[in-house]
Amino acid sequence: MKRALLALLALSLAVSLVSAAPAPRRGGTLRAGLDSDPPNLDAHQSTAAVDRQVFQNLYDKLVDINENSEIIPMLATSWTITDNGRTYTFKLRPGVVFHDGTPFNGEAVKFNFERMLDRSFGSPRFSEIDLVTGVTVVDNLTVRVSLEKPFSPFLAVLSDRAGMMVSPAVARRLGKAFAQQPVASGPYKFVEKRAQERVVLERADRHWDRNPSYVDRIIYRPFEDEQARVANLLSGELDIINRVPPTEVARLKGSANLRVLEKPGPGWQGMYLNNTAPPFNNKALRQALSASLDRRTLLRVVFGDTVDPINGPFPPSLWTYDIPQNARIPERNLDLARAKLREGGAPNGYTFTLKTGPGRIGAQIAQIVQSMAGEVGIRVTIEVLEFGALLSQMAAKRYDAALLGWSGRPDPDGNIYSFFVTNGGLNRTGYSNEKLDDLLEAARVLVSQDHRKRAYAQAMAIIAEDVPQLFFYSEKEYKAMSRKVDGFVHVPDGMMRFRTVWLNP
Repeated sequence: MKRALLALLALSLAVSLVSAAPAPRRGGTLRAGLDSDPPNLDAHQSTAAVDRQVFQNLYDKLVDINENSEIIPMLATSWTITDNGRTYTFKLRPGVVFHDGTPFNGEAVKFNFERMLDRSFGSPRFSEIDLVTGVTVVDNLTVRVSLEKPFSPFLAVLSDRAGMMVSPAVARRLGKAFAQQPVASGPYKFVEKRAQERVVLERADRHWDRNPSYVDRIIYRPFEDEQARVANLLSGELDIINRVPPTEVARLKGSANLRVLEKPGPGWQGMYLNNTAPPFNNKALRQALSASLDRRTLLRVVFGDTVDPINGPFPPSLWTYDIPQNARIPERNLDLARAKLREGGAPNGYTFTLKTGPGRIGAQIAQIVQSMAGEVGIRVTIEVLEFGALLSQMAAKRYDAALLGWSGRPDPDGNIYSFFVTNGGLNRTGYSNEKLDDLLEAARVLVSQDHRKRAYAQAMAIIAEDVPQLFFYSEKEYKAMSRKVDGFVHVPDGMMRFRTVWLNP
């Protein structure tokens, strides 16, 4: 009898605990703070990581990744890979419509691929999917994508902007003006964008997900000043921020009103060098700058222990991280720096301008680089630019050096290929090396992870020797949010997906 009463009491307690858990509720406006103003809301023209924060809720993709970095279905419910990796056949989700009411189907997928592959359109996605030789509409809900050769990262590529689907009707009508009025099929639709002020999305009237998004409205507000971003979160003016300054992690963790989530980051940060013009078209002068810097001290001063030092594009979260040339941090060597200056024909040093976006971290790194490089006669002028202007100048090769990073991808290819292959879509340094091109192409074709890793190791040996750009660190991925934000799933790519989020009173 006593055992029965105890069991009944335990069951009653369990039921009460379950019933006490807050149920998802619909309604409200979610206010998200971004580190800068999203420059381009056309997924096929975008090059900025901050754009992708908005895209997660505006666009649907063919596939997505989950909190374990696994590829999961989205607009494609399943797929088969045949012909030794050269053919991908996707089954598409039925009943999907774009925000303009037009249907998503095989023809829409074909249009989206052809849009990205159209050289006159100039999409940065081109180099991500340039192995696609054709898209065949098998039937309304089946498409077959043919590749020139096997491409191991293909599904990972489609989990980001290359897999985001735009409305063909609107894209045809607006052309490149699509960025001002994007129409997709995600759970939220575009309302307005006011430059440097806000981007507004509202819940779409129709969406295929049977678990509809709970929040009525999302307002993204840009704060290039990281202290202002944090202050607005602490004051309750923001509900969540996409980037947490490393120096603020401890304080935010200590706030009773906030939650801070942490994961290893997928991206990298460093210094781009313009290899197409003096002084950095001179390999020895690039090597001199590299040897003049004490990377570990730089990172310790700026970040404490909130970042991971790296010497390449592979952070600790990727299986290519432990490649020696990537994980081994170069030691400062002023004698070597001076010898390289002499070898490069500049025994008394040289002058260059280092450009950076707004914010304390970029300014601090630039000042430390300026001080360290100055010890061997390398004179650094610092110029601070609005983020969109920085990207534009780098794309046009109108810079000497610039501090910029990459938000990262789930496959190593996404962290290296477009940046270093000749004429790659994100090759802002203008660097070109035929042997490196061959290795990066091989790593895309190889299926075995071990074989791919060997190719990347050889590629990293070339990059470490030629120093086309400098790598400094990989950020740990933090998200800070009000405790009234519930249902948030922290995915390692650092993107804020609000499809499952609701707001408690």
